[in-house]
Amino acid sequence: MATAQAGLVSVAQCDAHGVLRGTRARLITSGRWSRPTRGVFDVTGVPERRRHPDDRRLRAAWLGMLAYGPEAIAVGACALVLHGVAGLAIRLQPQVALPAGRHLAPRDGMGVRRFDGFGTTRWGGRVIATIDDALVQALPELPRNEAVAVVDSALNRRLIDVGRLERVRSRLRGRRGAAGVDAWWGLVDGRSESPLETEARLTCVDAGMPPDELQVEINDAAGRFVARGDLGWRLRGGRWLLAEVDGKEIHDAPQALYGDRERQNRLLTTGEVDLLRFIRADFRTTLTSTVGAHLARDRSAARRPVADARINAGKRASSTARRLNDPAVATNGGIGTVPGREACTSNRWGG
Repeated sequence: MATAQAGLVSVAQCDAHGVLRGTRARLITSGRWSRPTRGVFDVTGVPERRRHPDDRRLRAAWLGMLAYGPEAIAVGACALVLHGVAGLAIRLQPQVALPAGRHLAPRDGMGVRRFDGFGTTRWGGRVIATIDDALVQALPELPRNEAVAVVDSALNRRLIDVGRLERVRSRLRGRRGAAGVDAWWGLVDGRSESPLETEARLTCVDAGMPPDELQVEINDAAGRFVARGDLGWRLRGGRWLLAEVDGKEIHDAPQALYGDRERQNRLLTTGEVDLLRFIRADFRTTLTSTVGAHLARDRSAARRPVADARINAGKRASSTARRLNDPAVATNGGIGTVPGREACTSNRWGG
């Protein structure tokens, strides 16, 4: 039971399974259990800060439901976590609503919300807000990058479709915070496959260099699929600048690193790609400067052939003038002849 509830159990559940008050007290005294709030126990023995971010989000959602009883309904961001939406902050406030708009005092950082009538669904033996209603509840309260990442994730994971999402947007109009939602709505792109990709893309957008494409497919000379790049900018000659965003939890495993290396080699072997790789720590430091430098170099190279042609033409004209003025050069019908070579007496195009 505790495993299904992010390591948490309620007093009522303990009593139902024969773990009575004295046993619970001994477990807490020994440090094997902890009590995050009245009426709820954490049976993992692992400090929250040492847990995986996904576990910490799930724990917040379950903490609110268990603390406020079997009728408590997970709402807003907590409901989104339970639906499997990614992109939310690691430190999530437990939030619930109670039937018939009942209200109980908040405690230990948890909140009891009063929302107008909203749809619910069953999840893990509990009642939670539907994903559509959870988005309506949560989006006006989220920072831009987090909100865009949440909607990107819901679309990418097919938890909601474009039609339903537009209805969510319509329902948001007139609500507190809706103006902020309108300001970023056009940045949503369900092709982003992770919150990290969304954050990298928004960083580039803010720097004035939005990617031309996401999930760029690269093929070899025979037209066979090679790999995809997270973010792509078009370069001259049909080539691409690709930026890959590496997540620590995904790319730290040896097998993942081996696969990344193989994939990178295949991409570069096509000759169609300049490849850059970034981690989250780069987003506010080197991401935009590195991408910007590559794009600037490509623009400069695109202009260079014209400039080179002018320089070369000037060099040829200067060289001809020097030869005509050189007394060591004999002239024959106006055509300069270098000593030691026969004068040109016929036109090589048939004259």
